[in-house]
Amino acid sequence: MRLLLIEDNERLSGLLARLLTDAGFAVDAAVTRAEAEAAVGLVPYDLILLDLSLPDGDGVDILAALRREGNGALVLVATARADLVDRVATLNLGADDYLVKPFAPDELLARVRALLRRRTQLTANVLTLGNVSFDTVGLELTVAGERVEIPRREQGVLAALLHNQGRVLRREALERAIYSFDDSAVTPNAIEVAVSRLRRRLGAAGAGVTITAMRGVGYLLSERVSC
Repeated sequence: MRLLLIEDNERLSGLLARLLTDAGFAVDAAVTRAEAEAAVGLVPYDLILLDLSLPDGDGVDILAALRREGNGALVLVATARADLVDRVATLNLGADDYLVKPFAPDELLARVRALLRRRTQLTANVLTLGNVSFDTVGLELTVAGERVEIPRREQGVLAALLHNQGRVLRREALERAIYSFDDSAVTPNAIEVAVSRLRRRLGAAGAGVTITAMRGVGYLLSERVSC
């Protein structure tokens, strides 16, 4: 799951980014309205955590623009504005939830997960191919009913491939799906390494799927055909 954190307090932004990353999310951070709008123009986010008081504008304007342009990303407003009028107006404008600062980290995570669960219930939060199932909310992989431990980057690779099963997933789309803008650990062969490790992990667990590299294009996830 890819999240955008819009928060101008750099210390709080760092703490929240670490909290969400440790919970298994890929997180991009923006400290101004301009940075936020640039990020939204590049990446299809699952959820946006939005502060309303920004140095170059009001977060309400970002929310209004998102909904006006038909962007359906979940928006959780996290702000010091506690007035009932502000809460009602922001929710009516299209926010999915409203959290007043200061808040407990556990409550923030609970609200993020609740929103994502609600959204995925409209589609399917469990992606399945053959004997492989991945819960995109609980971040749990099972193969033939048995749970398999899987690190965050491989979770992102698997989810993206399962969403596109039977179709070639271009390398650029896979990179956008699993890496945040400031991921300093990205290297030229990072995708190949993540795919290779996922392939080995699935093979060791007896998964009935195959990840095929389409040279110069991307990757294809398909169900293994038994002879």
